[in-house]
Amino acid sequence: MNFEEVKHIAKLARLDFEKEELLSLQKELSLILDYINKLKEVDVKGVEPYCYSSLLKNVFREDKAFFKNNEIKKDLLDLAPEKTDSFVKVKSVFK
Repeated sequence: MNFEEVKHIAKLARLDFEKEELLSLQKELSLILDYINKLKEVDVKGVEPYCYSSLLKNVFREDKAFFKNNEIKKDLLDLAPEKTDSFVKVKSVFK
């Protein structure tokens, strides 16, 4: 990859680099592209495409709060600077 291509890629990404950084990136990008070209040489005939890294399914659970120990809940609420009933009171984040 030549220096002008690296400058163009940086411009497209809206990144501003010093000349020394661009020279370093030129070397790194060249190494990456060389590795990709090496991977292209691998014979993958007969290999099924694989689109999932895991066969695990996402397991959803009911979203509900619970406390095994009400004493801990009380101690935590006592630490809050302001509270209303059993909730911590905070400043509004929305207008």
